[in-house]
Amino acid sequence: MHPDLKIVIELQRLDSKIAELTSQIDDLPSRIEAIEGELDKFIHAHEERKKRLAANQKERKELESDIREIKEKISKHRDQLYQVKTNEQYRAMQKEIEGEEAKIREIEDQILEKMIEAEELQKNVSEAAARLDGEKARVREEHRRLEALREADIQERDGLLARRKEIVAALSASVLDLYERIRKARRGVAIAEVRDGFCTACHFALRPQLYNEVRAQESLLTCESCNRILYYVEVAPEGAQAGV
Repeated sequence: MHPDLKIVIELQRLDSKIAELTSQIDDLPSRIEAIEGELDKFIHAHEERKKRLAANQKERKELESDIREIKEKISKHRDQLYQVKTNEQYRAMQKEIEGEEAKIREIEDQILEKMIEAEELQKNVSEAAARLDGEKARVREEHRRLEALREADIQERDGLLARRKEIVAALSASVLDLYERIRKARRGVAIAEVRDGFCTACHFALRPQLYNEVRAQESLLTCESCNRILYYVEVAPEGAQAGV
C-alpha cells in the first residue's frame, strides 16, 4: 500500500472518531439539562397539586360556612312562621325555606365533588412526595455519570488530537490539502472503500482500469463521481476465513 494512502486511512479513522466524540461532548450538556428539566417539571407538578389540594380544602370550608349561614337563616324563618298572620304570608315564608333548603342540597353536592377531588389530589400528592427524594437522587447520579462521561470523552479526544498531529506531520502539504478539501466538501468523509468495482460512498462504478489501479494501491486515486480518495481491502480467500 502507498505510504500516503495508509496514513490517510488512519487519519480518516481518527477524524471520524474525533467527530463522534465531539458530537457526544457537545450533546451532553443538553442531556443534563433535559434530565434536570424533567425533575423541575415533576417538582412543579407536585407543588401545583399541593396548591390545588389546599385550595380545595379552603373551598370546602367556605361551602360549609355557606351551609351554616343558610341553616341559620332557615331557623329564623321557621321562628317567623309562628308570627305570620295570613295563609299567604305563611306560604311565602314556607316557599322561601324550601328555596334555602334546595341551596343547601346544591352546596352539599359541590362539597361531595370537592371531597372526591381532594381524595384523588391527596393520593397524587402522597405518591409524589414518596418519590421526590428518589427522583432527586436519580437525577444527581445521572448528572454525575454524564459529567464523568463527558470528561472521559474530552480526555480521549485530546489523545486522538495529539495522535492526529503526529500523523499529519508525516503527510506532504499537497496530500494533506487534498484530504482536507475533500473532507470539508463531503461532510467529514474524505475516503471510500472500493468493493466489487464500486465506490461504496457514492455507489459509482469505476472504470476497469481505475479499479485495477486502486487495487494495486500504488498511488492516491480519487473517485470520478464523489472525488473521495479510494482504497481497496483485499478479501481473504473463503478457506482462510474459515480457518482452513
